[in-house]
Amino acid sequence: MRLDLDDVASIPAAVEGVATIVYLVHAMADGGDYAARERAAATALGAAAKRAGVEHIVYLGGVVPRGTLSHHLQSRLATGEALRQSGVPVTELRAGVILGEGSASWEILRDLAARLPAMIYPRWLRHRLQPIAIDDVVAAIAHAIELGPSCAGIHDLPGPETISGEDLLARVARAIGLRPFTLRVPLLTPRLSAYWLRFVTGADYAIASQLVEGLKSDLVADGNGFWALFPGHTRLPLDAAIASALQETRAGRSTRSLAVEWLIQRLGRSA
Repeated sequence: MRLDLDDVASIPAAVEGVATIVYLVHAMADGGDYAARERAAATALGAAAKRAGVEHIVYLGGVVPRGTLSHHLQSRLATGEALRQSGVPVTELRAGVILGEGSASWEILRDLAARLPAMIYPRWLRHRLQPIAIDDVVAAIAHAIELGPSCAGIHDLPGPETISGEDLLARVARAIGLRPFTLRVPLLTPRLSAYWLRFVTGADYAIASQLVEGLKSDLVADGNGFWALFPGHTRLPLDAAIASALQETRAGRSTRSLAVEWLIQRLGRSA
């Protein structure tokens, strides 16, 4: 079934006869006024879902920081609100840093840990996070589908540990087998950090800048969030989640990329 949220006419046929929609759409990589596109897409999908009698929407959003909201996180919250305004029951699952192949945050963390024998730690890396394995996120989405509209509401998806960004980076490096030289610096603005990430990791500048903006405050949930509704699930420990994500990433890397990283790592210290 073809569905293009920029083509409103394609939506009704795609949602007809559907009981539950899992909404994983974002447009951050497109740049420009992606927030407007995200709101428009969520509004159009929600309206069509309501008309089609869809019973439940499960939406993967972002955890709300303790401080100022980045443009990216504002858009994540606005998308959830647009879906709820449709009148269809919405379960909004808010995750922070997701550890697994395909997660932009993970790709940047992994590349930094693998490619830098020495690391500069800007101030924003000192904020606390609750990283979570991608398998746990998938399990939460599946359980929300099973529970149905009864779990509608906003629920955080905290990982099993609360850790600073720089400690998380060190844990990833150790899992790779490295112990890089580190230096804390008080001045490395989010703008400069985004260029630095673009140079070291190959991440798109628009994505890197938005992710850095989102890390200017703690990303910590209040309590257990959705896991209170899923007591039978045991979250993957942080080190196991990192190991699993590394295994997935290695399988998707080119031989040339792995060879270059191997040479860089020889300049670093063994963990």
